[in-house]
Amino acid sequence: MFPISRFVSESAAADLLQQVRWRDGVECPRCRSDLTVRNGSYREYQRYLCKNCGRTFNDKTGTIFAHSKLSLKEWYFTIYVFLRFNTSIRQIEAELDLSYRTVRRRVERFASALDAPSITLSGPVEIDEVYVSAGLKGRERDQESRSRGLSTRGRGSYNGDKPPVFTLVDRSSDERYVVPAKSADESTIRLLLADHDEESLTVYTDGFRAYEPLEKDDAFTREYVVHGDGEYVDGDVHVNTCESHASLTRRWLSPHRGVSKDKLTPYLRAFQLRCELYRKPGDDALKHAIDAAL
Repeated sequence: MFPISRFVSESAAADLLQQVRWRDGVECPRCRSDLTVRNGSYREYQRYLCKNCGRTFNDKTGTIFAHSKLSLKEWYFTIYVFLRFNTSIRQIEAELDLSYRTVRRRVERFASALDAPSITLSGPVEIDEVYVSAGLKGRERDQESRSRGLSTRGRGSYNGDKPPVFTLVDRSSDERYVVPAKSADESTIRLLLADHDEESLTVYTDGFRAYEPLEKDDAFTREYVVHGDGEYVDGDVHVNTCESHASLTRRWLSPHRGVSKDKLTPYLRAFQLRCELYRKPGDDALKHAIDAAL
């Protein structure tokens, strides 16, 4: 259900921020003290006084919403439709009657505030890589236009504007991770698989040569299928879940007409968050998104 009530008035938006941010009690964002008291208001937002450091603050202080020309309800609308419907920045610009640059900066600020996923694997684990279009974008008129570098086929590279994005699926917990990398090599793969519970983690891969060193490591048990030989499934051995999730990743990036390489990580963290709130009802989804950005 679309949480329309949160977008109607600034006071309703402020109440929601207060609920989400201070659900465990009010804490000073500067000294982290819980010795706080209410101290009037700042527009629609509650203001507080910290008895420890003597400073005042409000519900937005120290968040991505502070010192913003956008109202809180506009922030909520932007975050919600960006995550829930994968709405392009151009469309949000039209809906809110704001400049493209204003909306883009807010979307990027929100995405950059999201924490990196903590990868802890129980196993068995599928791992696969996909190469996405992410080059260079000129942000001002006097800069050169984007170099897409998409003339080569096959496996790409970060320098060639087709950086690898790894997808990991933990079959035990059904957790799925999407992590961009600068190279698809052995060291990157070992780093992604480093934190696991089992003494010997079972890893399902395709026939890509970068996975071959795992066979000589007692910390892993590698089983694989070779797509080049027409082999895609051998009992439990396959990477079909990774490939399915990778197709969703491509669809997530496509409305944004190519994401700059330096923005790829936050955009994929936003995709990770989108997957978390996919089946949540509207109000819960919005709360989850706000909490993730605080």
